Amino acid sequence: MSTNTEVLDDIQLAELQPTVTGSRWMRPVEAAAAALLLLIIGVLLAGVAARYVFSTPLIWGDEVASFAFLWLAMLGSAIAIDRNEHLRLTVFLRRLSEPKQAFVTTVGLLLTAVFLGSLLYPAIDYAIEENYVTSAALVLPMSYRASALPVGLGLMLITVIMHGVQLGNARMLLLAAAVVGAVGGALFALEPALVPLGNWNIVVFLVVGVGILLVMGIPIAFCFGLGALSFLTFTSSVPIFVIVGRMDEGMSSIILLSVPIFVLLGCILDATGMGRAIVNVMASLLGHVKAGMSYVLLGSMFLVSGISGSKVSDMATVAPALFPEMKRRGHKPPEMIALLATGAAMAETVPPSIVLIVLGSTAGVSIAGLFTSGFAIAMVLLVTLAILARWKARHESMEGVRRATLPTIGRALLIAAPALVLPFLIRSVVGGGVATATEVSTIAVLYALITGATLYGGISLRKFYGMLVETAALSGAILLILGCASAMAWALTQTGFASQLAQSVTGLPGGWLTFMAVTVAIFALLGCVLEGLPALVLMAPIMFPIARSLGINDVHYSMVVVTAMNIGLIAPPIGIGFYIACKIGAVSPDEAMRAIWPYIGALLIGLLLIAVFPVFSTFFL
Repeated sequence: MSTNTEVLDDIQLAELQPTVTGSRWMRPVEAAAAALLLLIIGVLLAGVAARYVFSTPLIWGDEVASFAFLWLAMLGSAIAIDRNEHLRLTVFLRRLSEPKQAFVTTVGLLLTAVFLGSLLYPAIDYAIEENYVTSAALVLPMSYRASALPVGLGLMLITVIMHGVQLGNARMLLLAAAVVGAVGGALFALEPALVPLGNWNIVVFLVVGVGILLVMGIPIAFCFGLGALSFLTFTSSVPIFVIVGRMDEGMSSIILLSVPIFVLLGCILDATGMGRAIVNVMASLLGHVKAGMSYVLLGSMFLVSGISGSKVSDMATVAPALFPEMKRRGHKPPEMIALLATGAAMAETVPPSIVLIVLGSTAGVSIAGLFTSGFAIAMVLLVTLAILARWKARHESMEGVRRATLPTIGRALLIAAPALVLPFLIRSVVGGGVATATEVSTIAVLYALITGATLYGGISLRKFYGMLVETAALSGAILLILGCASAMAWALTQTGFASQLAQSVTGLPGGWLTFMAVTVAIFALLGCVLEGLPALVLMAPIMFPIARSLGINDVHYSMVVVTAMNIGLIAPPIGIGFYIACKIGAVSPDEAMRAIWPYIGALLIGLLLIAVFPVFSTFFL
């Protein structure tokens, strides 16, 4: 997983951040997070065994996992801050000179500290209030669970302050504090004028304000948190206490338990080389035909995505294995990057997809249905990309290319067979209702660990511990985004904006087709700016009820939403997925930008087919 971490550090995080690896003082926190992740996996596996082997369900299992999960999310968020692994947009920040970057980053750190400090006391109150509620099975005060919120916020606040001290000199810190104080003072002075603006405050705080914070390079989670905090503080009498509760709710869905476990699964596959084995078998089968290596890349992305659930992991696995041979055959690096990025977007609906799990949790859609439909939708997009790749390869040189011998193919299949089983195992178990997405994630991790140890060389204990900590950090970053986005979404719904938007959209001519076009535009734009998960948390509660009122099937609508969002995610000049692909392939974004548009056009054709013809999404349900 180290390759993926380096990519995220270089692309999504400003170069001026003071640390890359964990600080020494965070080692106990890292150990605690690793232990919590092991506890969650152990409890879930014990629950599966108790139910299916001993026919005696563990009634306390979900509660233990829920308690540990919130602690994992908050400690992981603190580790992610310490390691600079929170997702953020740095395209605009990087265009500034180094002194200006340092100043803007310092202002961002101070604003982040203001947010964390503002929530710390309400989080303590929230934990105290939870002391009066007891869990059903364990009969423990829920304050044991809720205490994770003030502890995590406190650790994050300490870490942010330390980063600020390391990054800026005294003069810069004072100047940044003056700017933050001046903006806060101006907002307090303008409060009497802001309240009468009504829903225009949504534009001021949740659109313009959050947009400015994103441009400044502040992590996405804190952009949403600051937007919700400022909106409620300066335009309403709602206590900040509410934000803490909404964050808790956004991070605590039992379905989201599978997120860190699938992240860990991706780490295991990277470490054992199971993903590379799949790439090798695809190359032996298709590498000899015209456009064969393009087919291999797309097919590998399809299969590897069905194991790891992470776009970054998929691209980091496939690109190093295929790019040298593709260059030898005359493929131009910008074209390879374009195919890699769009292939990652294509494969996002292949289970186990973290995006599908979050969408199912947020919008109340069947995870089994999403997993079943996701394969078919990915195949539609795969075909559109393959047709374009074949057309572009019409002049490809095949000199010296030979068909792999049957023994070579057989050997590659034998090596890859245990890895090839995994994506189909995940899909069949969840789709068949045998186990939930959370349960199958633990089974997949156990399977990958045993298979990797016996057939692919195994993983040392030290490396496995590092993978646990990395999983905690990445999961914490993801879950904090969901928590802060939930708070911002709640602020949006309380204004009545959601119902007004529903009325305006349903009143458009053209019925459900017009609504689909609006959906594509909204989620493609949000995918560019916000990355996938926060866009879903913000807009799914608003858009899905409208879709249902128009008679659109939930799974069909989900596939349109996810596909549109992923096209936005790889669309230059803002889409972060595009820059990740460029970094992995060591190609200048300026060169790749010209090459990617035909492939995005192919994805848009596929999206049009998916949106207009529901049968692609619902045929196998």
